[in-house]
Amino acid sequence: MSALKGPQLQSPQPAPSNVQMQTPDSGLSRPPQAVPAPDPFLGFKERISQPVIAAFCAGGVAGAVSRTVVSPLERLKILLQVQSAGRNAYKLSVGQALGKMWKEEGWRGFMRGNGTNCIRIVPYSAVQFSSYNFYKRNIFESYPGQDLAPFTRLVCGGIAGITSVFFTYPLDIVRTRLSIQTASFAELGSKPVHMPGMWATMTQMYKTEGGMAALYRGIIPTVAGVAPYVGLNFMVYESVRKYLTYDGEQNPSASRKLLAGAISGAVAQTFTYPFDVLRRRFQINTMSGMGYQYKGVFDAIRVIVGQEGIRGLYKGIVPNLLKVAPSMASSWLSFEMTRDFLTGLNPEVSQQAL
Repeated sequence: MSALKGPQLQSPQPAPSNVQMQTPDSGLSRPPQAVPAPDPFLGFKERISQPVIAAFCAGGVAGAVSRTVVSPLERLKILLQVQSAGRNAYKLSVGQALGKMWKEEGWRGFMRGNGTNCIRIVPYSAVQFSSYNFYKRNIFESYPGQDLAPFTRLVCGGIAGITSVFFTYPLDIVRTRLSIQTASFAELGSKPVHMPGMWATMTQMYKTEGGMAALYRGIIPTVAGVAPYVGLNFMVYESVRKYLTYDGEQNPSASRKLLAGAISGAVAQTFTYPFDVLRRRFQINTMSGMGYQYKGVFDAIRVIVGQEGIRGLYKGIVPNLLKVAPSMASSWLSFEMTRDFLTGLNPEVSQQAL
């Protein structure tokens, strides 16, 4: 009997057990799932999230935001820089000058030249931030995320600044020409202004002022000023940002980033401002009625100091310093926000590699 019962008890058990694993329970616990469709933008996200490309895009955004925020002060600074000793003395305060611009030209006076400025600053800022990232990662860092010494940041930033100048300098000359349609505050709104557009101005300069050399006039003092300016900007910002980052914190708050940007901009501008004045003077060296005929950088310094004193090298610095804080603060904040968003599209990109 036991020989008969053994097989009867053992044979039915495997069958129900097998059936249970394959039918109702199994079907309810693991329903068939649809295969997700491939992301058509996956390749694009992977490319744009790469640190250098993300820095390029974020730099362009940062440039446009920062310049638009301070456009009225930027134009006022340029108008002051091109006032020579022989022209009517500028005796208005910054507030009075801005009020005169508003009264004579309206809001368009505040924004005059800003479109061209943004066209210039977007590629300029994009090249600057991305080349700094490229040089830092591929030349100066021994390993990804290495904390560079301040002097190394200064050198890396200086090279990045020179790179961006060579790519965008002709747009800077055109922007200056469009911004100063008249060089006297007394004549600011005396007659309707019919300025040619950016491309027409560039073409006219090329044809009538010496070809390609005309589009790069003043680049020597520009490079001499931009290299230390950009180097100081990157060095001071990253040093102050690191100081304002608490222990165990990867990113400081937005307000601390704004503060770091304002400090870096003020320090860099104060040290390099005379080069900016020289750059503007050379850019309008051949414009009729301006009274500037400099033979070279040292001749320009000699003439300016001789006729206008040391203060001539710092004309326009007050509105420039007033615009530096919001300009650089908004630039660095918008850069970091845009870069973090783009690199966040690819989880494999580490913050230390930025």
